[in-house]
Amino acid sequence: MANGAMPFTTLSLLVMLLVLIPEVTVDLVSGQKTWCVAKPSTGDTALLDNIHFACSMEDCSCIAKGGICFLPNTLISHASIAMNLYYQSQGKNSWNCHFNGTGVTVLTDPSYGQCKYA
Repeated sequence: MANGAMPFTTLSLLVMLLVLIPEVTVDLVSGQKTWCVAKPSTGDTALLDNIHFACSMEDCSCIAKGGICFLPNTLISHASIAMNLYYQSQGKNSWNCHFNGTGVTVLTDPSYGQCKYA
């Protein structure tokens, strides 16, 4: 297994649980840190659209080849990082993580290795 791949797999499992249990509502404690990631069920076209949109508004150099978050080199990883950059900079509102229904807000820090989500 490639270095850095395991934490993202764990993140994917946590996101899947959140997606599979849509009736659950989480009340955030004031000041609770949140992140935006792509739903694991999101198709490649939507992931690319999310990357293009978020990176047209944010500096996504961290997911470019040689960037600190380039690996793992997968669409879902790159989309999650780009979506979170946008979400964090736009005020962390629920609508900032919608991405046409392909984003989900998580309470667990998805950072891995040297790649730190804001």
